[in-house]
Amino acid sequence: MSMRTIVKSALGEKNLRVLRRLKKRLSGQATKPAKPTGLAAISDDLNKLAVHFKTDKWGTHRYTQHYQRHLQHLKNESFNLLEIGIGGYSRTGQGGASLRMWKHFFPKAQIFGMDIHDKSFVDEDRITTFVGDQSDPASLNAVADKIGELDVIIDDGSHRSPHVITTFETLFPRLKDGGIYVVEDTQSSYWPEWMGSEDLDASHTSMAMLKRLADGLNYEEFVDEDYQPTYTDLNVVGVHFYHNLVIIEKGRNAEGSNKRSALKQRYAKS
Repeated sequence: MSMRTIVKSALGEKNLRVLRRLKKRLSGQATKPAKPTGLAAISDDLNKLAVHFKTDKWGTHRYTQHYQRHLQHLKNESFNLLEIGIGGYSRTGQGGASLRMWKHFFPKAQIFGMDIHDKSFVDEDRITTFVGDQSDPASLNAVADKIGELDVIIDDGSHRSPHVITTFETLFPRLKDGGIYVVEDTQSSYWPEWMGSEDLDASHTSMAMLKRLADGLNYEEFVDEDYQPTYTDLNVVGVHFYHNLVIIEKGRNAEGSNKRSALKQRYAKS
């Protein structure tokens, strides 16, 4: 009879397992950590968090998969996120789903929300709400002043083109270099009933503004010598278009151009 069989017979199977675990601890072998449960089990998956908190950023829309890609680098960073539009409209006690989602995905971030209606019932540790009007630059600036540095701005407000444009023109300059600016629900840009236009070439819509940013990325390639680059030309380094969602990266856009060597005949006399 082997020694293992003798020991097993003397101790019993249960005590033998206890002895093995003790031996592992004494030899410095770490035991497997317990698997997380509840919210902790899904805290790294924005799609699942969106479903849990019942925000339409996943389901009605397919936004969280893109947010996961573009915001993953901030997962464990301390930063400020402002979302315009808290949800629930004027219904008492409704809204705040996405703010709660952001809080659980970014465990060290401060989450701020702004809405034209009072949503202070949403306030809790690391979530702060403000009453503000995104069609009013003074109101937007007042909220930004209270927050301080802005690292991520998400426009999920009225979705009306004039409001989207006003908000972008007011807050993008206040966004930190390296920050992310997001415009949601851009489908409204094509709806006249929502202050958009059926005309794809209409210049006054939110999508027209966003499409101009793509041209601005390449302002150094323009051959118009009198062209003066705009603030966004100089400070947008990436524009990502998805279905009903646009994500903008802020930074110094000055990579230079090879146009003078490529267009030698045009520039020969200059």
